[in-house]
Amino acid sequence: MAYLVPSEFVTKMVDAGESKIYMSTRDTLIRAFMAGAILSLAAVFAVTASVMSGSALVGAILFPVGFCMLYLLGFDLLTGVFVLTPLAWLDKRPGVTVRGILRNWGLVFVGNFLGALVVAFMMAFIFTYGFSVPPNEVGQKIGHIGESRTLGYAQYGLMGWITIFIRGMLCNWMVSTGVVGAMISTTVSGKVIAMWMPIMLFFAMTFEHSVVNMFLFPSGLMMGGNFSILDYFLWNEIPVVLGNLVGGLAFTGLTLYATHIKTAPKRTLV
Repeated sequence: MAYLVPSEFVTKMVDAGESKIYMSTRDTLIRAFMAGAILSLAAVFAVTASVMSGSALVGAILFPVGFCMLYLLGFDLLTGVFVLTPLAWLDKRPGVTVRGILRNWGLVFVGNFLGALVVAFMMAFIFTYGFSVPPNEVGQKIGHIGESRTLGYAQYGLMGWITIFIRGMLCNWMVSTGVVGAMISTTVSGKVIAMWMPIMLFFAMTFEHSVVNMFLFPSGLMMGGNFSILDYFLWNEIPVVLGNLVGGLAFTGLTLYATHIKTAPKRTLV
């Protein structure tokens, strides 16, 4: 699969982070919008497959198709730029500043959210024939996901909030590993295989992904989910975004950078 050694693909990670910081506002928003939209369609696909098969595992196995599509097309997820852009700052790339990193994160968040929201509206429209009838089985499933993963955490108070934060950390540990997977091979098949494995794992374990949730929860609200917009942000999106940031950067970005770019001195044998 034309495998690149770690020192090579981690350098590519730093280069990618630098290029994203310097990207124009227009291009950043377009790429983020498309990423949010494609990942949302993949979420619908996975939920539909789970409902049709009666097995959540089937949905998890199929969900990575959307992730592979969007990264092969060069689009950007918030979970990915959380990991890549800080590496360019750590590597002291010329002109890279914390302000530039935060600008990139903000634009990608907005683009992802808009893309997910558009697909959420379109799918809610389809599931309800223009909001004229109750949602079908898939629509009802999406609505119940929103309830269980907001109010279900809220009933445990602070411990529920911390639980969802940790689930967000574990999610982006795997998702950012998928982002790296796109860089460890020079062939399409190699990239797809390397991306597929960690993405399937995160979805099967029902970890919390901020961009997937940008679709699931607004879509659930549109179809009559029994939770509020405040519930969604306070008991899901905010802790998940923070967890995604910490988990991806700590477990993937910093560890790879520390041991493959800023390596420790070689041992001297006596």
